[in-house]
Amino acid sequence: MEEDLKKIKDKLVQEIKDVSDSQFLAQLKTKYLGRKSELARFLKEVKNLAEEERPRAGQLVNEVKKELGDIFASLEKAVKEKKAAAETDFDPTMPGRRNAVGHLHPSTIVQYEVEEAFKQMGFMVYDGPQLESDYYNFTALNTPADHPARDSQDTFWLEGGWLLRSQTSNLQVRMLEKYGAPFRGIFPGRVFRNEATDASHEHTFYQLEGLMVDKDINIGNLIATMQAFLSLVFSKDVAVRLRPGFFPFVEPGFEMDIKCLICDGAGCSVCKQSGWLELMPCGLVHPEVLKAGGIDPANYSGFAFGLGLTRLVMMKYRINDIRLLSSGDLRFLKQF
Repeated sequence: MEEDLKKIKDKLVQEIKDVSDSQFLAQLKTKYLGRKSELARFLKEVKNLAEEERPRAGQLVNEVKKELGDIFASLEKAVKEKKAAAETDFDPTMPGRRNAVGHLHPSTIVQYEVEEAFKQMGFMVYDGPQLESDYYNFTALNTPADHPARDSQDTFWLEGGWLLRSQTSNLQVRMLEKYGAPFRGIFPGRVFRNEATDASHEHTFYQLEGLMVDKDINIGNLIATMQAFLSLVFSKDVAVRLRPGFFPFVEPGFEMDIKCLICDGAGCSVCKQSGWLELMPCGLVHPEVLKAGGIDPANYSGFAFGLGLTRLVMMKYRINDIRLLSSGDLRFLKQF
């Protein structure tokens, strides 16, 4: 019997050399370990042997059965790993392929640069609601319901007196109510206005509001801050001009214009042939706005400015049509 069992094992060793897939391996396993296999026949014959021979014969058959089981277990693992490797079809020696990945929108790139510039000057960055109440968007900013300044900021009105904010100035009073004075912060974000679009106007665009409130703040502080900011963003001196301007929430108020970088001041559709582009309305915070934020104007003063982030993007990258920024045209966006 011992010789016959050895022949069974040797025969299996020869046959497994031709194993190529799991189906053939399963057939071999049935042939050598199944209920009708030669090994099973030997187990049945053990009971017919002499009583003193049965223990030794049973031990031999079980040892061979275990050996064959270990062989099949090892083969099944090897075939499974080979199949998995074939399915992945991965060759680590092949050169890599670059996947197409997205990148930041030009408006986001410039916003991050502007935020970093103001952070270097000690300003914090804050965010606020785009769905706003009439109070914070207009009334608290010294612009009551009958004020003509509302006409220039015709926004999208919703039910219940709510609206889509027309300016990031809506956070001025919110921030003063929450943090008090002294305060130094900027509020970048998306704003909405119900107006006709052209090369330099869009119904949805990005602004950045800045607010600084402390003791003895004056126009000199405002101008110095704006000059430092522009030199950081453009990495060069930029021609600017200040002219009187009216905004209900500042007194006195100014318009800070930047020399058009699209046409270098020669005149184009973006600057409406003037050579200058309105970039930053600014001024000293109106006492009524300070009062609305719970600040005593007898002890504190401050300045505020509104920066057109979208227009700044157009100047930085010489984009001649504001509508391209929200077009979703990949041919345009991939340039950045």
